[in-house]
Amino acid sequence: MNNRLRYLLAFILILALEVGIALYVHDGFIRPYLGDMLAVWGLYCLVRACAGRDIPLLPLYVFLFAAAVECAQYLGLARLLGLSQVPVLGALLGATFDVQDLLMYFTGCALLALGRWGLRRHGARR
Repeated sequence: MNNRLRYLLAFILILALEVGIALYVHDGFIRPYLGDMLAVWGLYCLVRACAGRDIPLLPLYVFLFAAAVECAQYLGLARLLGLSQVPVLGALLGATFDVQDLLMYFTGCALLALGRWGLRRHGARR
């Protein structure tokens, strides 16, 4: 199985987990913390599936994108553009800014970067 297909399958699995968390988990840890971390992992997998090649700084780019979306929430951009009335877009863009979301995006992307570093280092030993 090629890498693009693996990343696509990983994205689909993470998306299914995210939908399950959104619909059925109403707690104080998994939904707000793990869900945010999974969101950046899912975005990473989607980009890797579409790009077809390695992008060395992709975890950084994913974090910057997630941070930009969070800052757009702070500014109320979805409401200003009238996108909050469209349920799917409103859900994707979110409505409330939270610094803890940024921290979880950073943590998720840092774990991705560490994983990439570890895999490269392990692969170089072979």
